[in-house]
Amino acid sequence: MVQQLRRYALFLATPDSEFVKEMYGGYFNVFVSTYGEEGDQWDLYRVVDGEFPDEKELDKYEGFVISGSSHDAFGSDDWILKLCSLCLKLDQMKKKILGICFGLQIISRIRGGKVGRARRGPDMGLREITIAKDLIKPGGYFGEEIPTSLSIIKCHQDEVLEAPESAKVVGYSDKYDVEMFFIEDHIFCIQGHPEYNKAILFEIIDRVHHRKIIEKEFADKAKATMEKAEPDRKRWETLCKNFLKGRSDLV
Repeated sequence: MVQQLRRYALFLATPDSEFVKEMYGGYFNVFVSTYGEEGDQWDLYRVVDGEFPDEKELDKYEGFVISGSSHDAFGSDDWILKLCSLCLKLDQMKKKILGICFGLQIISRIRGGKVGRARRGPDMGLREITIAKDLIKPGGYFGEEIPTSLSIIKCHQDEVLEAPESAKVVGYSDKYDVEMFFIEDHIFCIQGHPEYNKAILFEIIDRVHHRKIIEKEFADKAKATMEKAEPDRKRWETLCKNFLKGRSDLV
């Protein structure tokens, strides 16, 4: 008996940088290497360029990942509004949705939360996320041993100002109230980037500094966060894969 491939889709909300294309062949490969496993089939939809699946095709996918973006999740660009509409449909279908950064903000928007400019300013660099252990039972996506905190690479200028009422916020930091949440058992969202590594972060920092979006002091401080520390990439990868594959559940 031939085992059927598990199918997933990436909604890419950012163009590939020249660096990422040269080093990794594009962000698609970065995402699949982080969230995919042997036996998966991944399809790419460049939603930032207006590429979307037909609604008739949605049911063939087990899960969807929404990437980060330099665009505002509270914006009114045609592709952003179409992405919101599509995510509402996926939510109604109870499809697995993993929202990363911009993806977290899009899900917050469609679920009635409030998204806007970060009240305490943008964030770039390695940060520590506090895990609300009392809201998580052992044996779920986190496994038997739930950490008190996890380090992750951050790169954003917006935030969730008010989480959706339906969201269970299980991660926060000293700068942002909403770093990670679940909605029921089919939506999981993270403000940071489990798929980023030091090289990707540094290239983004250099690029936005070159474009005078951030000051040199800000750029230097962001890089300094990774001088002696690394993100908990393996823990994040396991957590995200457990969610996408439906291994156990939150409770």
